[in-house]
This record gives sequence, structure tokens and C-alpha cells, in this order.
Amino acid sequence: MSEILKEVLDGIEINKDLSKGPFFIDDCDTLPKLFLKRYLELGKKVAHREKHLGIWKSFSWVDYYKNVRLIALGLYSLGLRRGNIVSIISEGRKEWIYTDIATQCMGAICSGVYTTDSAQQLSFQLSNSESSFLFLDSDEQLDKFLSISSEVPGIKKVIVFDRKNLVNFTHEKVIFLDELYDIGQAYLASANDFFENEIQKSKADDVAIMVYTSGTTGAPKGAMITQENLLYAGSAQKHLIRFFPSDELFCFLPLCHIYERTTSGLNPIVNKTTVNFAENIETVFENLQEVSPMYFAGVPRIYEKIYSNFNLALSEATNFSRWAYFLALKVALKKVQCQLESRSIPVMTNLLYKISDYFVFKNLRRMIGFDRITKAVTGAAPISPELLEWYLAIGIPIVEGYGMTETTALMTVNAPKDNRVGTVGKLYPGCQVRIAEDGEIQFTSASVFKGYYNNEDLTSQAFTNDGWFKTGDQGIVDGKFLKITGRLKDIIITAGGKNISPAEIENSLKFSKYISDAIVVGDSKKYLTALILIDQENVEKYAQENKIQYSDFNSLCNAYEIKKLIDNEVQKVNDKLARVEQIKKYRLIDVLLTAEDDEMTATMKLKRGVLEKNYKSMIDSMYS
Repeated sequence: MSEILKEVLDGIEINKDLSKGPFFIDDCDTLPKLFLKRYLELGKKVAHREKHLGIWKSFSWVDYYKNVRLIALGLYSLGLRRGNIVSIISEGRKEWIYTDIATQCMGAICSGVYTTDSAQQLSFQLSNSESSFLFLDSDEQLDKFLSISSEVPGIKKVIVFDRKNLVNFTHEKVIFLDELYDIGQAYLASANDFFENEIQKSKADDVAIMVYTSGTTGAPKGAMITQENLLYAGSAQKHLIRFFPSDELFCFLPLCHIYERTTSGLNPIVNKTTVNFAENIETVFENLQEVSPMYFAGVPRIYEKIYSNFNLALSEATNFSRWAYFLALKVALKKVQCQLESRSIPVMTNLLYKISDYFVFKNLRRMIGFDRITKAVTGAAPISPELLEWYLAIGIPIVEGYGMTETTALMTVNAPKDNRVGTVGKLYPGCQVRIAEDGEIQFTSASVFKGYYNNEDLTSQAFTNDGWFKTGDQGIVDGKFLKITGRLKDIIITAGGKNISPAEIENSLKFSKYISDAIVVGDSKKYLTALILIDQENVEKYAQENKIQYSDFNSLCNAYEIKKLIDNEVQKVNDKLARVEQIKKYRLIDVLLTAEDDEMTATMKLKRGVLEKNYKSMIDSMYS
């Protein structure tokens, strides 16, 4: 084998050529080996923070390593062997990461389950993955397991992270994390070097993690991600999104999703960064203000919610404050347009922006929790270009990226200094993309997964005859930038034969502060219609200000004045569209949808197919 040339970026040594492996980060070819190296190197440096009883507590790399080792040895004592699968159903917390890395260190495979999944969905995933162990975090998740335990006889033990509400609980298959630690400690006493020796056995082609697809189109599939996939992804990311050991990260998305898994699991080990865990989904915005991270990885729904919350606060501000904000925003948007079009910024515009930033935007960023932000990424779903421009205008360097579970979350991304809004950015080094005759984006790189677990047929269907991964998305390459134009299965062909991608229309609708989400329909129909989910907080605020009577969410949606409000918002979007792309009719979804509902994924994306099926009669009414 020829010598592999290396380069150093931000103090991290990686392959200079990322078009082919094997891949190394600081002379390590697997994540477990790199984890061991980071522990020896970083020691007392803070690895994780969590909030307990109102106080943020820090946990060092020494704490990280010791807990990982005890979990790993405890599992081995209970029968875990290389290639076995360990599942986790838990909210994001440090123990999730500990278990993930411990599993990999023993040559086993870690798989996450969404906490919003039902008992039957849990049963499916445990059975499909042939899991040997299950970790969970609450009595609610334990109840799910107990209700389906007879369906998953392969589970050797269930490990509960803490004893809250379960102090006196006993079950032959259930133990608590502190008991697992005791088992691990006992094994450590008799085999002091066993853990480190197991780490050294890890190989680049080992399956490291298994990530189940969200299931927007059929049953979830277990995508097998290898150690090589992870090492390549960690290396490639350094070229376009730079990270430093001083960076503080914020974990709030489900860790079983590849996006958060690479952000809060992979990134800190590669880049020596620190992860701060949100208490729960209800406290995300409060915790964000407390942490004030340098890096934030979010999905469009979160960025939309921050924008919505700001507009709600703005409506309660003084007339002078609103005047100052809109004046500052006008100046900032001029500057952003110059930057995006690579034009020089007029001296006066630059001066006025600096004044606006000091007196207006600086306080706004502090209010959001982005006062220390140096980089922010949005992914997992399309986002409105207008929303991205708003964030850039107020001084938040947000960029859009593109990746999938099957590509280890990594394909393209815009860079803060090379950002073309409306695209998903440039390819990472070592990646290649091509556009098929039907417009499908096809992709190849070392980030592409090994295949779907125990499903050779679906695996073969995911690739072309010459080995390129078929994304199912449509797009075009504009220079070096990739633009997503739609999803193959989502393309609407009207009765008149016009091909329409609904994504851009839906994004325009969602930019309204009164609209939370929307689904455009109209396949084989004469015109387009839409199902719209209103933004509860902003619409309720509007109703209160205008003395509109309502008793609950359903009555709010059905109020005449609210329909007129949404009429106006839809018309604003229609005014910017060609006639054939305009929304002729719409209906409001009059129930609140959450990640626990069938219509929505855990990352807060609407499931188009499920929604169209469940609301068929409502859709039909718009064409009758």
C-alpha cells in the first residue's frame, strides 16, 4: 500500500486525499481507537454538560471514558459479543452517548429508537434488528417494552438509565444502569486490559451503528453505517465547516437520527468539542439561551419556530422598537444581498449595518441564545430561502446542507464564506454527484452506507448497476452548487401535464408567521390545493388582539376571521407564482400534530403519504 499523505486542519491530522481510503484521524482508523486517544489526550477537559436541579454540571473526558468502559464490560459480562446489536430508546442525554460508544468499543452495533414510537413500532425495530440488549430512560418506555416483551424473546436484558418512578420495580429481564456499572466494575477487577484490547480489535469495515430511516415512505429500514463511513465523514466535514476544541455544541434533536448522531456523537470525538444536552424538548429555547453555543445544528421547523417566537415578541414591543427593527432589517438585507451576489458593499450600507448590529441585532441574538454563534447548519428538510436571508441579516451565519441516513448525513453543504442561498451547497471533498435522465440525484463517496440490515433486495434497489446511490431526490447542479428541485415520488403532474415540485411552494407558505407547515397536493388534478397547519401561538395572539372568539384549537381554525387571515397569507404566496403553480383552494388541519402522531416524523417533517391518506375526504372536498 502506498503511503497515505496527511494534512493538519485545526490541529487534527486527516487524509489529504479523501477520494479513497483507508481513512485516518490522528492516526486512528476507527472511532473507538480515536475515543481512547482523546481520553488520554484531553483528560479533565469538559466533554459533556447536563442540567440537574436547575444547575448545569460538567463531565470530563475521564468521566466519559470511565462510564463507557463500565457499560462495555458490564454488557460483555451479560453476554454481548462482537456483531451483536444494542438498541436505545431514550431522550438525548450523556448516557445515550456513553452506551453508543461503549457498544462500538466492544465491536457491537448500536441502534436508536425514537421515543415517540409506539410499543408496536418498538417491537418491529427490536425484532428487525435482532437486538440483544435494550437501554431506556423512563417508566413510560419501560411500559412499552413490557407490553411487547413476549414478541422480542431475543432481548437478554433491559437496562434502565435511572430509577425515577421505579424505585421498587423488579423484573427478571430488567436492571438499572448503576447495577450494570457494578457488573462492569467486577469484570474490570479481573481483566484490567480487556477493554483496551477490544478497542484495538476494531476495524474500518466494522458496522458501527445502525440508523433506521424515518419511514416517510414505508416501513423503516436499518441502514448499516461502518467505521470507515464515520471516519470519512469526520474528515470531510473539516474542509467546509470548521470546528475548534473551544466550540460548544447543543444537543436537542433525537440521537437516533443520523443528523444529531454525527453532531453530538461523532463531532466531539473528532474535533474535541463539548456537548451541552437540552433538558427536554419543552425547554429547548430556554436551554439554548443558557448555553449560547458556538455551533447549532437544527431542522427547519426549529428555525421557523425561533422566527415565529421572535415575531410574537415583536408584536408586543413598543412602536419605537418595531420601527428601529424594521429600519435595521432593511439595511441588513441590502448587505446580505450584496454578499450573496458577490458585490461590494456600499460604504454607507456597511456603516449603517454596524450601527444596526450594535443597537438592534446584538440584543436580538442574545435573546435567541445565538450571541456566541459562529456557525449554524440546517438540514433534514427544505427551508425557505427568505428565512435563511433573515438569519443572515441579523448576524447568524446559518447555511443549508444536504445529506441522508444512507450517506452518514453528509453530501453537500454551503460554507459561511461561500454561501449560495437556495442551494444545498458544494460537495464535500471525495464526493461525486451526477444527475440521471429523470433528474434524480445520484451520489458516491466513502460516506455511503454498507446496506440495509438483512434486506439484500432493498439494498440492491438503492444502487444503480454501476454502484451509485440513488437518493430519490431531484436536482440540478448550478456551477459547483447543488440545488434540490423536488422528490421523485413527490412530483405533482397536473391533469394538464405540468410537472410541479411542491417543496418550494410549501416553503414559501411556511415563511408566513401564521403558517407552521403545509402540504401541496394536486396530482392528476386540474389545479393545486393545500393542507395547512397554522402556527398556534401567533394565530392565538392575532385572535386575542382582534377579539376573535374561540374555545380550542379546532374552533380557532374554523373561525371566519382566521380563515380570512390565512386567505391573505396564501394570496401573498400566489402573487409570486405562475398561474399553474398557484394554490386554488386550501383546508386547515384543525388538530395539533406532534412527533407522536402518525402524520409526522420525529424530526418534525410531515409524512406526505400518510397525511394525504388520513385527510383524503378533506382533499376530495376541494375538488368536488
